[in-house]
Amino acid sequence: MLSQYYTVKGYGEHEINIQKSRFIAYISRATTEAEAQDFIQQIKKKHWDATHNCSAYLIGENDHIQKANDDGEPSGTAGVPILEVLKKKHLKDTVVVITRYFGGIKLGAGGLIRAYGKATSEGLQATGIVERKLMRVMHTKIDYTWLGKVENELRSSSYQLKDIHYIEDVEIETYVEEGQKHQFFEWMTELTNGKADISEGIVTYLEIEI
Repeated sequence: MLSQYYTVKGYGEHEINIQKSRFIAYISRATTEAEAQDFIQQIKKKHWDATHNCSAYLIGENDHIQKANDDGEPSGTAGVPILEVLKKKHLKDTVVVITRYFGGIKLGAGGLIRAYGKATSEGLQATGIVERKLMRVMHTKIDYTWLGKVENELRSSSYQLKDIHYIEDVEIETYVEEGQKHQFFEWMTELTNGKADISEGIVTYLEIEI
């Protein structure tokens, strides 16, 4: 698993107009090629009457799945420019479809490349990008008398509070980078005068908007 990577926040869409042609960007996260293809087919079905539904996607930790489709536009003027924007922004597990309704004015190869690149960039900006960081969830059990102090210190620290469970004792879940587990343990032990029961939980990704 990657320690961190960038991807899109989720589903998004954004439209721009260039020389009377409509370019509608549809964007989604996809972790498998099947998910990406399903998304592309959904958009094609929705815009069956469009002049073109061009697409590209990047999938996998090492971007081992990469596809670009011009869908009838001159070769290399649509799918590849979309894919290049994804690469330039270092995005993973992302699929983009740009739907075009031709407005009657030809843009030429250079104009098409710029148009599809612009539609992709603006679509990604509208959708939002997140950084996914691999974290260890640390569980800290404390007596209720420590809750106020520990919660305040956590919220002003560099650690990310995940959840608080109000059971027999209070159990606090905190996101901690793998390399900071020992540091967190010592910090929490000192903070609670050794009164905390600290244990390691699952490894998961924390999403941070950028």
